[in-house]
Formats: sequence, structure tokens, C-alpha cells
Amino acid sequence: MVARSSWQGSISFGLVNIPVKLYTSTNAKEYVFNQLCQNGHRIRYKKWCPEEEREVPYSEIKKGYEVTKDNYIVFEKEDLQKIKLKTTHTIDIKEFIEYDELDPIFIDDSYYVAVDSKKGNEKAYALLVKILKENKLVAIGKVILKDKESLIALRPYQRGLVMHVLNYLDEIKPIDEIPEMENSKSKLDPQEISLGKILVQKYRNKEFDISQYSDTYVQELKKLIDAKMKGKTFVSIAPKEKGPTKDLLEALKASIETKKK
Repeated sequence: MVARSSWQGSISFGLVNIPVKLYTSTNAKEYVFNQLCQNGHRIRYKKWCPEEEREVPYSEIKKGYEVTKDNYIVFEKEDLQKIKLKTTHTIDIKEFIEYDELDPIFIDDSYYVAVDSKKGNEKAYALLVKILKENKLVAIGKVILKDKESLIALRPYQRGLVMHVLNYLDEIKPIDEIPEMENSKSKLDPQEISLGKILVQKYRNKEFDISQYSDTYVQELKKLIDAKMKGKTFVSIAPKEKGPTKDLLEALKASIETKKK
């Protein structure tokens, strides 16, 4: 099936302008469940006002920002339209950084960025890909997506570009809020460190091949659906879970021996 672009615009840096299209980089989930009543009828949801005890039509629904408990500032559509943004069709590059400086924790979503062949400038697109790839750089910029100003990163990927939508810093939960993430006070034995390094090397691969991984749950779900359709009994055996490690040194030694076999 031919992919459809979800956004059309351009990449802009300096006086260079490259017409591009965005395409989603992931496929929809293969299996989606609907909620049914006990008689097999699909459940429908209503916009319900519990105070007035009535269904509210879409035309009457407004947006509200809660300032205190159950106290809202109501916004009309015209109010939000007063916020003027510079553009809605340009990926505006602000700077270039080294690839290692982009922490994956900031990545929220990803899109393929293809040159718009109908509008031309394939040469500028190819130049940007080449410079980013050869210098291991990432372009950081901003773009308006779905009525929101998004921070983005452009990086080379295979034959073209991929765009990552990034979370802003204030959208990332500070690690200090996680009590268990405090610096460990445990002292490591030199032998434990040495065996740990050996075990990691046993699992080390020169290249990462993601094709060797698949979603086990989806595979089992497919078998279950097939069995239900054919009126057969489905049996799934869950792997035995491992308990907490009590003796780290012995666990490392046993793991290395198991990996050798």
C-alpha cells in the first residue's frame, strides 16, 4: 500500500529552502480490541454532563483550564486563535549539534522526511543528508504540528532523513523525583566487576540487528485469535520468572558458564 504524507512544508536554514513531506515512521498496531457488552454489542461513549444529567453535543463543548479544584477558565475557539505563531509549514533549523549530544530520552515521536519531488530541490535535500551523515551531525529546529510548536531533530537515516519530535526539558520528569534512583552506596568487589565485564562481552554483538526480535505477546495473541475462530482450545505456557539475585558473584559465574554452553 502506498504511504500517504501527513504534512507538507519545507526545511529552512539560512536562505536554503527544501520542500518536503512527512510520513509516519511506524505502522498501526495489528490487533486492536473493541469494548463489548456481555451480549457482544460494541460500547459507545457519550459526552455526559453529570451536573445537568444530559448528553452534551459537540457544538456545545468548550475547553477549560483548571485553576483550582473544579474551578475552570473557559476558552472559546477564538481565544486560542489569538496566539499567533510564525508559520505552520516550515521546519525552521536553529542549530546543528553532534549526534552524541541528542539524548534518546527527549525523543517522543518520529517521521520520515522525504523531498517533495513535485516542487523540486532534490539537490539541496541530498546536500543536507550528506553533510549530516559525514559529520555525524543532527539538526535541531522547530515546526508547528497539530497546532503545537514542536522541538524537532533531523538526522540522516539510510537513504534520507528522519525527524524526531522532542519533548521540551520541562516535560521530562526530573530523576530526583524517583527515590530509588539515588546513587548506589553498594561497594563492588573487583572480581564482580571483572566477571561482569566478561559476561557483557559474551552478549556483545558487532552490529545491532533488530530483525531478530519480535513481539512474543502478539505472536501468542495471533495463535489465540486463530484458535477462537476455529473453536479450538488454546494453551500458552509462560516462561519461569527469575527471582532476585542473592549471590552476585555466583550468579555471574553461572551466567558465564551457561553462555559458554
